[in-house]
Amino acid sequence: MSSPAGPERPPRAADRIKVWFRPAPREGRPPYDTEGLWATRLGPDTARVDNAPFLQDGVAEGETVRFRTDADGVHWAVGRAAGSGNCTVRVLPLPDGPLGRDAGAVHERLAAYGLTGEVFSADFPLIALTVPGGADLRGVKELLARGRDEGWWHFEVSCVTDAWRAA
Repeated sequence: MSSPAGPERPPRAADRIKVWFRPAPREGRPPYDTEGLWATRLGPDTARVDNAPFLQDGVAEGETVRFRTDADGVHWAVGRAAGSGNCTVRVLPLPDGPLGRDAGAVHERLAAYGLTGEVFSADFPLIALTVPGGADLRGVKELLARGRDEGWWHFEVSCVTDAWRAA
């Protein structure tokens, strides 16, 4: 398949960059003042985010961000250029809850909704999840609330869409 810009091709390793964000500090979060997200370069100052953020609010996997490259070659996010329709949710299993610190158990409960993500670390099992725009958003929200209410986890929604708000 071709596009006006030429034939489509998979991203090359050279297209893969790290875009850095400066998340606002918040109580209860790991004490980091920057977060680097993998991204695929789309143009001289734009890239598509390739993973869910653990710290940065207002961005989700698949979104296009604008960046500026500093004198050291570091790519700093300066804003969002296009949304992806995805949402970002972070879940932290409660150590004394029925799931313990088992990030895998959290993934198992949410897998039916097509959520993907990654775990911060074994010592701090915070899970950053991408909620696809086409997922059963009402079902995801209900399960997240149920897990909170039943002592499975704490969660926060850090990037939402109008569809999420309406669900």
